[in-house]
Formats: sequence, C-alpha cells, structure tokens
Amino acid sequence: VAAGRSELQGAVGEKRCRTVLLAILSVAITVVFATAVMVFLRFPGLRLEGSQPSHTLVFSAILFTSGLDVGLIMFPLTEFPRYESEPVYAFANPLAIEFGFWGFLVWAFYFLSTFYFCLVEPRLRLFEIPWLRIANSLVIVTTCAFTGFLFLDFLPSYLPELSLTGRYVLVSVVVVIAVVSSSELSYIRWLGLGSSVLFLLLILLLWSQSGAGFDGLFANVSMLGEYFRHLPKFVYPLSEHHGFYLYWWFAWSIMIGQFVARFVGGIRAWQLLLALLVLPSIPIALWFSVLYFYYDSGVKLDTKLQSAMVLVGLIFVVNSLDSLTRLYSENLNLTVERLGRSGYILVHWLCLSGLILLYRFTPLKIEWIGLSVMVIYAIVFLLTYRHREQLRASGQ
Repeated sequence: VAAGRSELQGAVGEKRCRTVLLAILSVAITVVFATAVMVFLRFPGLRLEGSQPSHTLVFSAILFTSGLDVGLIMFPLTEFPRYESEPVYAFANPLAIEFGFWGFLVWAFYFLSTFYFCLVEPRLRLFEIPWLRIANSLVIVTTCAFTGFLFLDFLPSYLPELSLTGRYVLVSVVVVIAVVSSSELSYIRWLGLGSSVLFLLLILLLWSQSGAGFDGLFANVSMLGEYFRHLPKFVYPLSEHHGFYLYWWFAWSIMIGQFVARFVGGIRAWQLLLALLVLPSIPIALWFSVLYFYYDSGVKLDTKLQSAMVLVGLIFVVNSLDSLTRLYSENLNLTVERLGRSGYILVHWLCLSGLILLYRFTPLKIEWIGLSVMVIYAIVFLLTYRHREQLRASGQ
C-alpha cells in the first residue's frame, strides 16, 4: 500500500511539473511573439546585413538546411497515426497538424533572434560576456548533439536490417563528416545548396513513385488550408507532444539566429520575416503532402525509397551539425587555427559523440535545453533594456 501511495504521489508530482513547464512555455511564447510583432511594426523597412552577406539563394539554402534536421525526414510517417487517433488533434487533419508543428508560424522564432544578431548584438556585444558566451555555447552543443541522437534513434524505422553496432558506426561517421565540413565556411555554403537540391529531388522521387499525380498532390496541399484556418491553436502547446516541439524550436531559435544572421544580404526587416515564414514552408508543405499520400493510401515505401530518405536525412544531420559546430567552436575559441585540423576534428567528434550518448543513456532531454534558452532570452531582454541608451546613441 505504501509503495502504491508513493508511486501515485510521484505520478501526481510529475504531472504538476509538466503542467508548470507548459505554463512557462506559454508565457515565453507570448513574450517572444509579442516582441517579434513590435520589432516588425517598429522597423519594417530597416535594412539588415550580416558580417558575411550572401546572395538570397545561398541565404535561403543555409537557412532551410541549418534550421531543420533529420526529424523533417523521419518523423511524419510515424506521427500521422497519432494525429489521426488522439482527440486533441481532431480539429484538423493529420497533414495540417504535422505542418503546424514544422512550418510557417514557428519560423517567427528565428525572425527575432536573426534581427537581434544582425542589429543589436554588434552594438551591445552581450554574448561576449564570458558567462553568457559559455552558457550559449553549452546550449548550442547540446542541441547540436540532439540532432545526432534523433538520427540514431530513428534509424531502425527505415533501416531495420542495420545492427546496433552499425547504427553507432554510421552516426559516428556522420559526426566526423559534419566536423570536417564545419572547418571551412565554404563547405557549409556548398553543402547547404547541395542538400536543398537533393531534398527537392527526394520530393520528386517519392511523388513520382507514389502514383498521386498532380491531382493527388494538389488535393493534399489543399488540405493544409485547415492549418491556416486554425492558426491561433498552434501558438500554444496543444499537448505534451506539441510542447516538445515548441521547446525544441526554442532550443534552436537563438543559435540559428546567430548563425544565419551573418549571411543576411542587406534585405529589409519585412523581407526577412516574409522569407522566414514562406521560403522554408513551401518545400515542407510539398514534402509532407507527398508523405501523407503514402500514409493515407496505404502505399508502402520500398527499400530504395527508404534508403533515399535515410541518405537525405543523413545529409540534413551533417548540415545541422556543421553549422552549429562552427558556431560554438568560434564562441569557445576551439577553432582550427588554435587546435590544428586534426585536433579540431578529434575534440569536436569526442564532444558531440559523448553528448549523443548522454541523450541515449541518461534522462537528458531537449526540453531542458529549451528551458535554458528561455532563461537566456530573459537575461538578454533585461540587459538590452539596461543598455537602451547605448542603442539610442547608435541610432537604433
């Protein structure tokens, strides 16, 4: 009886904890979205340019491939059944729900952080404060490793014949490739463009093999209208699973803003927001619409198509890992110039591989990282307010 009572108390305590975390998440979302709206309304025509401005095509490719990871490839087919069966998602079709967790509005998270790192950070240099730089770098590297963990965790769904040892070896090789790619900025640019092209080819391949034709594809794309009709519902967490996604987007937001801000090529604030909301959402919509045809019609993916998905997913992992490794290595001065190429590869391979194993064998969760990012946001808000006179003096 005592054991049962203790177990019940533990379950109640855990439920209360989850409720509190979702409440914190809702408050943080409100603050971030409200600030993004105020920034947009105050500075719609402000010209933004990063430290390494790039052509719009390059910027779009880097944004898309850095801001998404392997989950885009591997999650949908496993999640459509959940969205179809659970009552909390009954207000829209599974395709619209999946798109709502990945597309359009959630990219507004990146607008605020990209705007900050284009305009405010060069003047205040808050992320050069040692303790804030270290905290930020820890967030980056742990979020970076989560991408590798997801790839490891979902491999059995698409390559069931691959042994456990083979999975670890494959992920280890992917991490090495990503670290090598991060050592040269030109590698990241070309890989971003190349992976964007490969993703579009993957969409074409699966669509051509599905038998959906133009009519089937158009019918599925039109189903996304339910997302836009119920857009306000996606702002706050619908469920714990949706909360997981939103914490994940928080974890990504601050570091993706740091990375892509350097490639902004002199566009206006309104153009940046439009690019963030629309450009990534188009291929996401097409991809999910093609996958949903396979799910809804019961068409099975053959080995060739599954292997193609794993290959593109692998490249997405490399894209995510290399850009973020580049970012945190510069923040911590663990660069090629300081460590040498061999030392650089070894240090970052060990770091990322170790963290991937932590996600695999410990209770470490991405929700913790998202919560840490919220704390960083709060600190940056406060410090920016305290230095508002300095911003005014610089003309902002």
